[in-house]
Amino acid sequence: MRWKRTMQLLDVHAEGEIGKVAIGGVPKIPGATIADKLAWLNSDPKGQELRRFLCLEPRGNPIGSVNLLLPPIHPDADAAFIILQPDQAHASSGSNSICVTTALLEAGIVEMHEPETIVVLETAAGLVRAKATCHDGRCERVELTMVPSFVHELDVSLDTKWGRISLDISYGGVFYALVDVQQLGLTIEKKNAAALVSAGMELKALVNAAFPVAHPEIPAVSGIAYVMFRDNDPDGVIRTCTTMWPGRADRSPCGTGNSANLATLHARGKIKVGDALTSRSIINSEFRVGLKAETTVAGRPAIIPTISGRGFTFGQQTVALDPFDPLARGFAMTDVWGPSAGDIPD
Repeated sequence: MRWKRTMQLLDVHAEGEIGKVAIGGVPKIPGATIADKLAWLNSDPKGQELRRFLCLEPRGNPIGSVNLLLPPIHPDADAAFIILQPDQAHASSGSNSICVTTALLEAGIVEMHEPETIVVLETAAGLVRAKATCHDGRCERVELTMVPSFVHELDVSLDTKWGRISLDISYGGVFYALVDVQQLGLTIEKKNAAALVSAGMELKALVNAAFPVAHPEIPAVSGIAYVMFRDNDPDGVIRTCTTMWPGRADRSPCGTGNSANLATLHARGKIKVGDALTSRSIINSEFRVGLKAETTVAGRPAIIPTISGRGFTFGQQTVALDPFDPLARGFAMTDVWGPSAGDIPD
């Protein structure tokens, strides 16, 4: 074959959300820390080229993420990873942490021990501790101890086409705008996915313009990454829908989003250390969400959340780049990717 580049991807999903894991052929990413590597991927033309290679057509699609498996830098970590999505590289993700843990154990990259294996993952947002329940060579369930989460601001008001709405800005590994969905006259269900995504993309732009945010200790993590809509089901379960660029809904309940939301519940006195709740996604898959401990981040109150869910492998592929391919740079079309895909340069 005349391929210029090849990478091996293991196909994994966590409660419906695809998080492919690049287990072979990952190039060396410059940077002294994982946060430095994240910044390089988002700023250097070669980093953007790698993201486009994996995430845009004809090799990629708008659904899911690609996780770059990297050698760890922190002495306590078993592996490091950075999440690539069509818009940019991201620092942290609960569903992708479950996918990476499942891939590491079931591919034999990290030795599996039954009935339980501890895997420490290094992300640009910090260390994530994964406790995997294992049986007969399979990773059955993963409980993550997430990075410290904190509220940036509660009850922010914003003028929108839906009128004046209230939202929370909170951090759970990336920054979220958390919006009670009733304010938009919508419910979180599959038939409303397109409407929710359209609203989420519009609100994300408005919130980022009005409320610039950056992590006080990790400058590479800045800006509202996602808008997550929330509601409560009749059985008391939290219903969530995270909307993602260029226009899709997270299939899982969303680990970092629920971490950010847990911080708001704690700040309002609605949950305490040791409590747990269930979060349900737009496709009815579930995460178990717990509050493990209280802490601080740069002097502000913060919490340590846990997220528990299941990952499943479903295939393996080799992605290759033909040096003569005129579409090697990748592209996206509004017919599949949604209106925001028109902002992607060719």
